[in-house]
Amino acid sequence: MQETNRIEFKRELTRELDLEREVVAFLNYREGGIIYIGIDDNGTPVGVKDIDGDMLKIKDRIRTGISPSPMGLFDVLVEHIDNKDVIKIFVASGSEKPYYKTRFGLSEKGCFIRVGTAAEPMTTEQIDGLYARKVHNSLKNVVSPRQDLTFVQLKIYYSEKGFQLNDNFLRSLDLLTDDGKYNYVAYLLADENSNSMKLAKYSGTDRYDLISNNEYGYCCLITATQKVLDKLDVENKVSSVITSKKRIDTPQWDKIAVREAVINAVVHNDYFYGAPSKIELFSDRLEITSIGTIPLGLTKDDFFNGVSLPRNRELMRVFRDVEMVEALGSGMTRIMRKYGRENFEFGGNFIRMIVPYNWQIDDKESNGTQKNVLENVTKDVPKELIERQNVILNLIKQNADITIAEMSQKIDVNERTIKRDIQYLQSIGLLNRIGTRKLGRWQVLKD
Repeated sequence: MQETNRIEFKRELTRELDLEREVVAFLNYREGGIIYIGIDDNGTPVGVKDIDGDMLKIKDRIRTGISPSPMGLFDVLVEHIDNKDVIKIFVASGSEKPYYKTRFGLSEKGCFIRVGTAAEPMTTEQIDGLYARKVHNSLKNVVSPRQDLTFVQLKIYYSEKGFQLNDNFLRSLDLLTDDGKYNYVAYLLADENSNSMKLAKYSGTDRYDLISNNEYGYCCLITATQKVLDKLDVENKVSSVITSKKRIDTPQWDKIAVREAVINAVVHNDYFYGAPSKIELFSDRLEITSIGTIPLGLTKDDFFNGVSLPRNRELMRVFRDVEMVEALGSGMTRIMRKYGRENFEFGGNFIRMIVPYNWQIDDKESNGTQKNVLENVTKDVPKELIERQNVILNLIKQNADITIAEMSQKIDVNERTIKRDIQYLQSIGLLNRIGTRKLGRWQVLKD
């Protein structure tokens, strides 16, 4: 292990250690970073004697010693390395730069930024430049369209996790503007509001034949999100196949990855557009769409690698408190374990995750009853492919160098559908790609 532009080692937590300086530097850095307590400068884990006590001290020092409030932008975790327990502080890049040590304010003694493997003081010019570009239009500063808000549901969620919200919770959760009015974050978390998420279901692969269009909302955003997740659990049908050895259950999609994708879409949605995230069910896929693009300062590689820059840090903080979200950046890691970059689409003002089903339902063939057209493949289970996928295999047998664009023209189906079919054929062991995407060729593995 070694220090990098995103990793800092500290042997132990002491009063002399300027922890706030290191955290501020990562908050102001475009990628954020990680601070380890219990690892020396050589990268050797030495451990932490009082894990619980040091973790409490770290959280308190970050909360009280840094401005603007970094709540929702850091995690303090325990990590086991080489049989040693060390503390891992994950710091996301903040959206309200410049951050600074509260004691010294917006000065060279208070503002720092990560340069290489060190936290360096920012110059007056850098501080002024960041402050000039600072985004003032955050949800925290937008006044709620209603001021008669109640928070019974929110208090229940906190109570279930062992927390009691005191009389100062509006301030501590950043639910008030500077002049003491309810802000838009409070509006989204209130018992009643006009925000709702849509969950639409279509009979085919396009938006032509709508079966149902449900709305979940007009209540606390946490409650609305949970209702959507519960509905998706119901829709996530399971195909059961009995083999000579065992029973194999195959859900239409991976529950954990889809849950993370839905919560990400809710927490990172750009509510300034006035549109909530939406979920759409097709006969061959699930689509999860959130409004807004990748936050300024992040690249697509950062996005896929789990670099976190919460668009709505106040919402992120609350969702973490009630354990709807775990560690910062962990959601994308769980998603990428099951689905790849090709499952994401980036538009001018939206991000969409496309989840292909593990198997499909053909309502026309089954007269409205569920039929497993694409069964989970094992050596003991016969495989039945839909006609289009058989055509793809035949085209590849005739020409191993055929491109997706050429297949799309011959079959008269869009390239996205061809890619989903190829992804499925590869996953069940019928198709392989030899070489790179540009220079390789296809190989049919089984007839």
